[in-house]
Amino acid sequence: MIDAGLISARGAWVLKHPGTFARRALAGFRSNQGLILAGAVAYYALLSIVPLLLVSVIALSHVIDQADLLETVGRYLDWITPGQSKPILAELRYVLENRAVIGWVLLATMIFFSSLAFSVLEKAMSVIFLHRFAVRRRHFAVSALLPYCFVLFLGAGLLVVTLVSSVLEAVGERSIALFGNAWSLSGLSGVLFYLLGVGVEIVFVTAIYLVMPVGRLPVRHALIGGITAAVLWELTRRVLMWYFSSLSQVGVVYGSLTTAIVVLFSLEIAATLLLVGAQVISEYERVAPEGDDSFLIPGYEQDETPQRAQDPALKSD
Repeated sequence: MIDAGLISARGAWVLKHPGTFARRALAGFRSNQGLILAGAVAYYALLSIVPLLLVSVIALSHVIDQADLLETVGRYLDWITPGQSKPILAELRYVLENRAVIGWVLLATMIFFSSLAFSVLEKAMSVIFLHRFAVRRRHFAVSALLPYCFVLFLGAGLLVVTLVSSVLEAVGERSIALFGNAWSLSGLSGVLFYLLGVGVEIVFVTAIYLVMPVGRLPVRHALIGGITAAVLWELTRRVLMWYFSSLSQVGVVYGSLTTAIVVLFSLEIAATLLLVGAQVISEYERVAPEGDDSFLIPGYEQDETPQRAQDPALKSD
C-alpha cells in the first residue's frame, strides 16, 4: 500500500492547487481521447443492456416473482435512461412471455452480449490507468472472466434491491398513529427508495473503480470517485429528464429511432462521467508539484511517462 504520509501530502497539494489539478485531469482525459472511449463504452452498453436485464430476470424469476423484478428494473432503469424505461420494459416483457423459445444457444449469446460493455470498459480503464498497466498486466484469464463476474454481481445486486424494495413498499402501505392522527409512511418510503437508488449507484461505481484498473486501488479513493460520479450523474439525470420532457424535439427528428438515440445519448453521458472520475483518480496517483518529486509515485515522471521502476502499491493485485 502507498504510505499514509504520501497520501496526505498529495491531498494537501490538491487542496492547495485545485485549479491546477483540475486542468491536469482534464488535459489527461483529453489526451486519452476520453470522449471516444466513452462513446465506445456507451455503444456496447446499448448492445448489452437488454440481454443483461433478460439474463438477470430469467435467472432471478426462479427465486422472486417476475412482476416484482420488472417493477424494480423499471424503477431504477429510469436512473440510467431517463424517461425511456417503458419501451425497454415492454421489450423485456415481450421476450419473457415467449421465453419458451429461448434455447441454450440463444441464452449463451445473450450472456456473451451482456458482458460486452464490461469488456470494453476494462479496456477503457487500461488506457486511463496506463501507468498501472505499463507496470503490471492482468492475466488473460482474469480479463476474460472479469466481465462475467460483473454480470453475476449485477444479478446479485438486482436480487438484493428487489427484496429491499418489497420491504419498502410494505412500509409505504402502513401508517402510524401520533397525537390522535394517522400519518402515512408513503413519503418515508419514497425517500428510502431514492436513497436506495443512490446507494446502489455509489456501490456499483465504486466496485468498477476498485476492480477494473490493474493493481490494488485504495478503497477510499474508489469510494470518493464513486460518490463524486453518483452526485454528478444525479445532477445530470435531472437536467436530462427536464430537457427531454420540456424542450427536446428528438422524437420529431428521429421518429421510431427516438428510444435508441436517447438511451445511447444518456449512456454516453454516464460513461463520460464514469471515465472522468477514473481520470481524476489516475491523476491523483501521479500528482506532484512543479519541481518537487518528493511524493511522486516511484517510477513515474511528471510528464506522465511510465518508467520501469515499480510502485510497491501495484505489486499485488
